[in-house]
Amino acid sequence: MATPYTPEVTGGGAKATIQRVGGYLAGMVMPNIGAFIAWGLITALFIPTGWLPNKEFGALVDPTINVLLPVLIGYTGGRMVHGQRGAVVGAVATIGVVVGAGIPMFLGAMIMGPASAYVLKKIDEFTQEKTKAGFEMLVDNFSAGIVGAAAAVFGSWAIKPIVKHVTDVAGNGVEWLIHHHLLPLASVLIEPAKVLFLNNAVNHGVLGPLGVAEAVKHGKSILFMLESNPGPGLGVLLAYLLFGPKRLRPSVPAAIVIQFLGGIHEIYFPYILMKPRLILASMAGGAAGIGMFMITGAGLVATPAPGSIFAYAAETPRGSYFGVFAGVVVAAAVSFAVGSVLLGFGRLAGDSEDPEDGEPEATAEAGEEPAAATTTRTDEAPATETAPHGA
Repeated sequence: MATPYTPEVTGGGAKATIQRVGGYLAGMVMPNIGAFIAWGLITALFIPTGWLPNKEFGALVDPTINVLLPVLIGYTGGRMVHGQRGAVVGAVATIGVVVGAGIPMFLGAMIMGPASAYVLKKIDEFTQEKTKAGFEMLVDNFSAGIVGAAAAVFGSWAIKPIVKHVTDVAGNGVEWLIHHHLLPLASVLIEPAKVLFLNNAVNHGVLGPLGVAEAVKHGKSILFMLESNPGPGLGVLLAYLLFGPKRLRPSVPAAIVIQFLGGIHEIYFPYILMKPRLILASMAGGAAGIGMFMITGAGLVATPAPGSIFAYAAETPRGSYFGVFAGVVVAAAVSFAVGSVLLGFGRLAGDSEDPEDGEPEATAEAGEEPAAATTTRTDEAPATETAPHGA
C-alpha cells in the first residue's frame, strides 16, 4: 500500500516484498515521529545525566518509551488496516504486550496492531450482512471489545514472551562475539537490535556489566562504546538529510541534534525502519568504528548515558581522546557513505511527490525496461511498444 511516506510498490519478488514490509513499518512509525522527538527532548533534558536534571519531569521518560510510543504505533498500524475501529482495537491489543514487559515493545506493537485490526475487519465483513437493522451499534461495539480483549490477552500470553526471547538471543549473541574477540562483527547483531529498540537491553544488560568488569582491571573498556557510538546514527541521518525522501528531510536536522548531541539514539531508528536496507549502513559504520577503537586501543571509563558526543568526551580517559573521536568520525563517515549509496544519492529516495523527476531516472539506473517507465508517465504509449516487455 502507498502512504504519504512511501510510494506504491509494484511487481513481485523478494525486493518488492521487502519494500512493502518497509512501507508498512514506515506507515506505522513515521506518522508518530513527533512523539519520538518529544520523548527525545524530554529524555535529553531531564534524565539525571541530561542537561537540566529534574526528577519529576524525568519520570515521564520510561512511561513514554515503554507505553505511549508502542501504543501509538499499534494504534496507527490498526488504522492502516481497518480505519478508526482497527486503530482502537490495535491500541488495546498493544497494551497486552506492553504491560509488564520491562522493555520497549515496538516489535510487539507492529505485530499486534495490524493483526488485531485485520481480525476485526474480517469479523465486520461477516457480521455486516447478518446484523438486523437497529442492532448495528451493539454488534459493532461488542465485536470490537471482544476482539480487543482477546488480542490483548493473546499478546500478553504469546507475543510478549517471544519478543523478550528475541532480546535474550541478541544479548547472548553479542556476548559470544565478545568472548571470541570478534568485536566488529558484534555490529551485525547490535545495530538490528537497536533499531528494534532493544538498545538499552543490549547496552545495560550485557555490555555494561562486562565493561565495568574490564574497566576495573584496565581503567577503561571498549565495551562501553559498542552500542553507544553516535557515529553510525549520525551517518544515516546525514545520508537522509542529503539524499533521503524530500518530504522527510526537514525533520532530520532536529533528529541529528537530539541523536548526536543529546545522545538519544532512538530518534534515528524510525528512519531506518522506513528504509530497512539502511540497516546495512548502520552495521557497516558500527563495525568500522569498533575496528578503529581496537586499532587505537580506545576505551571509556564508564557507560556513556546517554550516548552523546559530550558524554563520550566526559568519560574518555587521558590519552584516549584521539582513538575515541577517531572511532566516532570513522563510523559516521562509513555509515554516511554506505547510506548514500543505498539511497542512490537521491535517485532511490522514493519521493512520491515528484515522479517525473525521480522514479524514471531511478528506474533507468536500475536497468529496468524503458517501456515500463514510459507507461508510468503517460497512457498514450502504444500497446505494441510495451507488449514485448510485458513478460
